Amino acid sequence: MKFDVNALQWTRQPESSAISQDRIEIVTKPHTDLWQRTYYHFRNDNAPVLQMSTEEKFFSFVVKTEFSESHHRFDQCGVVLYLDSENWLKGSIEYENDTFQHLGSVVTNHGYSDWATTEIPASVKSMWYRLSRREDDFCIECSEDGKVFHQMRVCHLHEAKGEIRFGVYACSPEDSSFRAIFTNMELTECKWLAHDGQAPDEVEE
Repeated sequence: MKFDVNALQWTRQPESSAISQDRIEIVTKPHTDLWQRTYYHFRNDNAPVLQMSTEEKFFSFVVKTEFSESHHRFDQCGVVLYLDSENWLKGSIEYENDTFQHLGSVVTNHGYSDWATTEIPASVKSMWYRLSRREDDFCIECSEDGKVFHQMRVCHLHEAKGEIRFGVYACSPEDSSFRAIFTNMELTECKWLAHDGQAPDEVEE
């Protein structure tokens, strides 16, 4: 596999964007978001998503995000695996205020989202992500330098069978807009190694 921007396709193309082999820019529009039901009860599914498709069952995708213009609550950009409006996952930093922001991930299965976060300083304006696939299980990691990655989330997507789509996204859920920059995009063999601990349970026939 090789990351090729010519293979990327939009789900909801933004009004302003720029794509080259080594760099993607997305300018967000106000009131764009991805979320389904849980806690807030609303359903938002209008964020621009730029992805490629693959049937490869074991791989890792790395991307660096830069968001120096992010300035309003919930402004966000990051890595995404979007199958349809009710089945997807994303990893990103969501701006909160001039003191802190949320580094986190959302997994949505069958129309219900969850959100796992940790607070980080608002001064952080770039982050690397690595999304790894092992069949229909996934791992999202983050890194400040693109070398040492830290696990954010291990999860399962029930509908991630066969061909999937993955890539990048950016959005501004409230009345805001900013420029998100994506670089250093790379596809590699799966960096998320097979589990070497407890053996799987045997399935009775």
